[in-house]
Amino acid sequence: APQIQKLCDRVASSTLLEDRRDAVRALQALSKVGAGRGARGRAAGRAVTVPWFLTQKYRLEVGVQAMEHLIRVLQTDRSDSEIIGYALDTLYNVISNDLEEEEQEENLPKQVDDLGSQFTEIFIKQQENVTLLLTLVEEFDFHVRWPGVKLLTSLLKQQGPQVQQIILVSPMGVSRLMDLLADSREVIRNDGVLLLQQLTKSNAAIQKIVAFENAFERLLDIITEEGNSDGGIVVEDCLLLLQNLLKNNNSNQNFFKEGSYIQRMKPWFEVGDDNCGWSAQKVTNLHLMLQLVRVLVSPTNPPGATSSCQKAMFHCGLLQQLCTILMATGVPADILTETINTVSEVIRGCQMNQDYFASVNAPSNPPRPAIVVLLMSMVNERQPFVLRCAVLYCFQCFLYKNAKGQGEIVSTLLPSTIDATGNSVSAGQLLCGGLFSTDSLSNWCAAVALAHALQENATLKEQLLRVQLATSIGNPPVSLLQQCTNILSQGSKVQTRVGLLMLLCTWLSNCSIAVTHFLHNPANVPFLTGQIAENLGEEEQLVQGLCALLLGISIYYNDNSLENYRKEKLKQLIEKRIGRENFIEKLGFISKHELYSRAAQKPQPSFSSPDHMMFDHEFTKLVKELEGVISKAIYKSSEEDKKEEEVKKTLEQHDNIVTHYKKVIREQDQELEELKQRVNTLTSQNEQLQATVTQQVSQIQQHKDQYNLLKVQLGKDTQHHNSHSDTFQMNGIQTEEASRLKEELEEWKSKHELLQGQLREKDSVIEKLRSSQLEMGTTEQSSQINKSGGLELNNELQKELEMLRSQIQLQSAEISKLQTENQKLQVMNTTADPVSGHSGATAVNNSELEQEIKELKSEVKALSEEKESLKQHLDSSSSTVAILQDEKTKLQQEVAESKKEQDDLLVLLADQDQKLSALKIKLKDLGVPVEDEDDIESGDQGDEDEDGDEEEQD
Repeated sequence: APQIQKLCDRVASSTLLEDRRDAVRALQALSKVGAGRGARGRAAGRAVTVPWFLTQKYRLEVGVQAMEHLIRVLQTDRSDSEIIGYALDTLYNVISNDLEEEEQEENLPKQVDDLGSQFTEIFIKQQENVTLLLTLVEEFDFHVRWPGVKLLTSLLKQQGPQVQQIILVSPMGVSRLMDLLADSREVIRNDGVLLLQQLTKSNAAIQKIVAFENAFERLLDIITEEGNSDGGIVVEDCLLLLQNLLKNNNSNQNFFKEGSYIQRMKPWFEVGDDNCGWSAQKVTNLHLMLQLVRVLVSPTNPPGATSSCQKAMFHCGLLQQLCTILMATGVPADILTETINTVSEVIRGCQMNQDYFASVNAPSNPPRPAIVVLLMSMVNERQPFVLRCAVLYCFQCFLYKNAKGQGEIVSTLLPSTIDATGNSVSAGQLLCGGLFSTDSLSNWCAAVALAHALQENATLKEQLLRVQLATSIGNPPVSLLQQCTNILSQGSKVQTRVGLLMLLCTWLSNCSIAVTHFLHNPANVPFLTGQIAENLGEEEQLVQGLCALLLGISIYYNDNSLENYRKEKLKQLIEKRIGRENFIEKLGFISKHELYSRAAQKPQPSFSSPDHMMFDHEFTKLVKELEGVISKAIYKSSEEDKKEEEVKKTLEQHDNIVTHYKKVIREQDQELEELKQRVNTLTSQNEQLQATVTQQVSQIQQHKDQYNLLKVQLGKDTQHHNSHSDTFQMNGIQTEEASRLKEELEEWKSKHELLQGQLREKDSVIEKLRSSQLEMGTTEQSSQINKSGGLELNNELQKELEMLRSQIQLQSAEISKLQTENQKLQVMNTTADPVSGHSGATAVNNSELEQEIKELKSEVKALSEEKESLKQHLDSSSSTVAILQDEKTKLQQEVAESKKEQDDLLVLLADQDQKLSALKIKLKDLGVPVEDEDDIESGDQGDEDEDGDEEEQD
């Protein structure tokens, strides 16, 4: 103590930071010894081993003397991370109760645990200390952040609710701690998960904040990174934190489902063909994963939330994956049991999931339905007790609110559907085999399973009366009902008799035909009265109470079809042999039994041992419903019964009418809702189409504007191009025309040369003729003869010469014209050559302009085509809108007609109510007690409220 006092004085008074740091480091070493961690004196550099009687003394002295100084260090020496780390470590060692394994084996006194709690109270007495710790946890320095996280976790372990409240009111308190999950250092991240585990325990407000800080995403990412079920203890810690966030927190469950996180759970349950040699950590991880699925679909959750999660698990394939584990080989027994319980709650009350489960087959040869394989395990006494309970729960959940499944199970017992070859075993045969086996637990499980196949289904109760059983060779078959009563009267084990009595009570309730069949056997009523009347031990009181319940059901649901067993005669029999008060007392034995109270808490059968399996959860609801009405029925006289029957008949008639009209109104309401939905759908479609039309019109206008803009740009480009081609024609056209003109010029030149040759030939002919004329001018005769012929020839030649000359003149004119054009073109070429030589970019620009013009023309063409298609689409949309408007008008007319019919039905209902009131007044005048309809409804509402409370407790 003096040494610790000196160190504290150094921390408080030293001006040098190094002195204070050394003192805090020494205190940290002493506190570490006190915390039982084999302290190492860092200053001395060697390990220090201290006996236990000194360890707690060191820890106590450090905590008492140094805590105030350490907190002051945290406040004043924030700039030095090393001294802050030592101070946080010291506080953690003082407050924490975590002990080494070797010290736990020494069986330390319980006073050790109180030290941590007391020091925690001292630390959190000033809320600023927790706020300061939250600020330090934000520091990135490893030597500050890690001990800060550990200290805060220890505070939450010691004084959870108080520290939670301080963090909750601290600004951004929870958000600061959520940053730990994003730390790249695994040590801090993993300890952050442990911190959030303690922070979220039993605090819905913090759970919601953590969930909305993206905790689900981060935790699922960590689980995936660590290898899902094959991961280590980090996966286990993340799963425990997820359970804290989701269990009994409807808001977080809905957020988890809406965030599509259920789909990310599917890879957790992927198993291979060889499932042998699983590590203990993998078994633990899978167990927690299955429990997390059960948290989302627990029967205690709101029905709507459970149903939506069940559907999501089916659609994402999670249910299929669980069924694969269910039918896999080599899976450890505890994982298989928990998987069966998980599948049970995933399919409970969900018709889609129940139908899928009915279609699952086991990988056997030949394939068998999974239900049959599970029932084989349930009725096999060599299977573990917890596994048999899980199979029973799975069967109950499969039949819960599943009339189709109930019918399929009962049909396997009916004579027309039994396999005569005996090659396959059906569910009904397994249940019958278990019902009449020598194992009392199999008897009980089979009886309860069969009772669930009849639950709230009067049709199947009547059909089950047809089942006949062959007891032995040579004896006639007996009915299943008769065989049950025979076994009951043989005095078997209490568990067997309780199971059979629960089956009979469920079978006979609300089924007058089954009651008549039961009473038709003359030995049944004497057996029941004998059992009730005897004074037996405490173990038999439960059987007596169930016998009284069965006899009461036989009275309450008796239709008086058997003369010897009418209601009045049975009441007289009870009065003579048992006594009414004694009968009511024995009936009360059921609800007063401890095992009854346990079974009424939750649907899943959970028993510590097979001997405690006595009551089924659904049967406790039936007892609660019938106990009161049976007690009233026992005390009623025959006249009251007659009056009650008359009133019942009248009320039944009225109820039938009311039910009929209610059904009509319900159907019309349903049709009205469908029509409204259709109108809403058509309205929304109409709005969508109008929006589409508006959008398309705007697009058309936009395309028009673009088209006009392109058109203007095209005109400007043409003008600009024409200004550049004053001396030569636009782009490539000049060159082509110049070559064409040159070709024409060469052609005309060749023609001109040809004509010149012809002209020269003609000239030579003329010259020859002239010379011949001069030579023959000597003689007169010859001159006279030649005169006339020469004149004619001369005239012809002159004409031909004139014609040739005119042609030559025309051709010369054309040639001169072509020559002038050629000269012009040559001039233009000579002027163009320098331009092209000095500004080659102009030709390039011309080619680019030509290409751009072509692209613009193609774009204009495409826009025109798009415009046409948009016009067509607009026309079709307009016609669709018109059709929808017509359908809307028709639907509004149908709605008006439906409202008018509903008003007429309401008027008829009012008339019926008046008639009913008049009948009730007459009955009251006759002295008959008649309950008002409001009282009856309030009573029913009260029963429903009580049932709802039980479900919430479950």
